[in-house]
Amino acid sequence: MLRLYAALLSLCAMMPGASFSYAEILVAVAGPMKGQYAALGEHIKLGAATAVADINASGGINGEQVKLVVEDDSCEPRQAVAAAERLVAQNARLVIGHYCSGASIAAAPTYAKAGILMLSPSSTNPKFTDEGAWNTNRLAQRDDAQGSFAGAAVAKAFAGKNIAILNDGSVFGKSLATRFKSALNAGGVTEKLDITYKPGFNEYEEQVNAILAANTDLLYVGGYPQEAGTIIRSLRDLASSAVLVGADPLLVEQFWSVAGTAGEGTYATFMRDPLTIEQAQALIARLNAAGTPPEGFTLHAYASLQVYAAAARATGSFDGRKLSGWLRGSNSVDTVIGPVALDAQGDVKDPSFTWYRWSEGSFSAAATFP
Repeated sequence: MLRLYAALLSLCAMMPGASFSYAEILVAVAGPMKGQYAALGEHIKLGAATAVADINASGGINGEQVKLVVEDDSCEPRQAVAAAERLVAQNARLVIGHYCSGASIAAAPTYAKAGILMLSPSSTNPKFTDEGAWNTNRLAQRDDAQGSFAGAAVAKAFAGKNIAILNDGSVFGKSLATRFKSALNAGGVTEKLDITYKPGFNEYEEQVNAILAANTDLLYVGGYPQEAGTIIRSLRDLASSAVLVGADPLLVEQFWSVAGTAGEGTYATFMRDPLTIEQAQALIARLNAAGTPPEGFTLHAYASLQVYAAAARATGSFDGRKLSGWLRGSNSVDTVIGPVALDAQGDVKDPSFTWYRWSEGSFSAAATFP
């Protein structure tokens, strides 16, 4: 009798338009759980596990309890696809992940084919959603959105000034510079210089001379710390006072080690520290008291479950396509990282970043820009 009942349930679930109530909803965390990056995976595992416990304690989602499973991908694309196949076999309904962008991009088609929704708390590469299908969504703010944020701010603060844009030709650097330029132009400012450089050289005489010739007041670099540090050091040696602006790659010790005191006053954008968000304080206190302080993308993983639960309750469904459609309709959800709304592509709508400033060999959040 039990076998017959199970068979009937399976048959009903496969019928078009059939309504099927799952005994429990299986959600998964996928990321590096072993090896050198295991600590990163543990961060999102902690956030997801805490959220699942809280959701179940409050009655579950649509009357169903939530079960969490974890798969390791070592932040490696091939292993990510293998992990995705295992989760498809287990009938997972949601994947919180993957952690690394390359893993998320590689695994996404497998999940899409199986009808599984993705909510990555940490993958920032634009390709994840640019090349993704209906199921690729993220709570992390995409890398190149920093360019738009910086461009709009520079247009306001440096109206009438001379702006130069450099990028290193990489996908990351070029997309940053492109979006910076678009926002700058939309703000009524036209750049004086827009050039590409090739990374890996010890000096950039041609680019430095062009920056000087343009009487540059602000230099935006879409690139990495070695080259940015080299260029600003050369500019300072030639008495340029141009303000250097970049993105999070400049927020590493390597930048200062290359630039030295020439790096003083450099600005860079990055996402706001989630530990400072007001809505997160109660959860942070609870995790600290339990001896498991949140780090990395712990809070984003917790928020991913909050977003999923809100979508499921609003639609009365666990169907991945329906939930993704609801989320991409710009519906706002209150979470521990603040209100979250996604655009039609699955990216965070109206992303906001924080300005950081280098001073005396260290960087910290800046109250204002510039």
